[in-house]
Amino acid sequence: MSAASEIPTTSPSPFVETLPSLGEAFSTWMRIALLSFGGPAGQIAVMHRILVEEKRWIGEARFLHALNYCMLLPGPEAHQLAVYIGWLLHKTRGGVLAGTLFVLPGLLSLGLLSLVYAVFGEIGLVQGLFFGLKAAVLALVLQAVIRVGSRALKTHAQVTIAGAAFVALAIFALPFPLVIIGAAAIGLLGRALHLPWFEGNAGHGPGSPMDVAPALIDTAFAREIPAHVKPSAIRFATVLFVGLIVWMTPLGILLATVGSRNAFTTVSLFNAKMAVVTFGGAYAVLAYMAQQAVEYYHWLKPGEMLVGLGFAETTPGPLISVVQFVGFMATFRQPGLLNPLVAGTIGGLLAMWMTFVPSFLWIFLGGPYVESLIANKSLNAALTAITAAVVGVILNLALWFGLHTLFAQMEIFRIAGLTLSVPTLASIDWAALAISLTAFVAIFRFKMGMLAVLVGSTALGALYFTLIR
Repeated sequence: MSAASEIPTTSPSPFVETLPSLGEAFSTWMRIALLSFGGPAGQIAVMHRILVEEKRWIGEARFLHALNYCMLLPGPEAHQLAVYIGWLLHKTRGGVLAGTLFVLPGLLSLGLLSLVYAVFGEIGLVQGLFFGLKAAVLALVLQAVIRVGSRALKTHAQVTIAGAAFVALAIFALPFPLVIIGAAAIGLLGRALHLPWFEGNAGHGPGSPMDVAPALIDTAFAREIPAHVKPSAIRFATVLFVGLIVWMTPLGILLATVGSRNAFTTVSLFNAKMAVVTFGGAYAVLAYMAQQAVEYYHWLKPGEMLVGLGFAETTPGPLISVVQFVGFMATFRQPGLLNPLVAGTIGGLLAMWMTFVPSFLWIFLGGPYVESLIANKSLNAALTAITAAVVGVILNLALWFGLHTLFAQMEIFRIAGLTLSVPTLASIDWAALAISLTAFVAIFRFKMGMLAVLVGSTALGALYFTLIR
């Protein structure tokens, strides 16, 4: 027997063999990041289209299972979903890769726009490009509602829950957590009463009818359950310890060097607090953030908050990335000994760090426990109801985005204890409506791809700003 034949060989894990390479994951997540416009609804739609429909890396059931968990967490749910799926596929490094790439294009573009705005106050032609982009995103968000709704709503009961969730948010302005808890309670009650829809097989767990064929991750899990998705007390404690150190190190350095009253420290503390108390996604926290930044801290003028929101809406990445603009302007105006532009850049990065690092922590801590419960029938009944409610949530987000895209002014009516925001018809932006309708026809009538629609719409926006406006 030769010496070579005596050397033991190790074959790759069946789980690893089944999955795409990290290089393929890099290119795919970068593509998703560059196309992630339109707030949570648009970003979830992009991930669904590429990861579920095109790549078949993750099945419909597991995608919705992960989304439901992310909707229950504080912070940006679309970013957390990206981290979750990346973690499932390639462990911690996959989650870090997916989550970092998801915010990187927006980080760079928002940083540049913040700098240009701070120096010149006007965006010029670039503003036209983003105007067209924002109008096109409305059509993409509507497409997201239709796509997710057609897959998630399979019964009259699910449609009813989705409609009730929409009314609860859009008309009664109920707190988002209350809506989700209510949906879960309905699911559990239906399961306890043994109603067919609530038996836990309507969209969750491997082998769900919603999955036409096994997805890559389901095939991999059928061959081997990897260690990183198995709950472990030691791993939980390690992740918590390391995660808190990584998250809080910048804040600790600031407190030790410049004190708690410094602008950089204040920006960091504010965003750290928001990261742990902001349930309900980006839209739920925008009003609170605007009030604090304008009225309490006086970092921005009222109109500037709308400018920052416009930048965040029309650049790739989570809508909550507006914190970068807020952090930039706050420290740009209180630079201390630094150059104002350098101070603003650092302030924006600190705001993003304190806001988004917790997303990785929540996923790495809770992911294994969420995966271990994917076959639990009672939990799946609750999650099935939450899935239906999430469709109503996305529809509410689409309505909010549409109204703020097409109308410049909103009127507030208080009727029977309800507060209704109604658009002022005279303030309609006809150019935005025209571009949105063009994008809608291109998507639904001519089946044009997302990238082609976005490029065409930005060109129309640039022409409008250059020749007409």
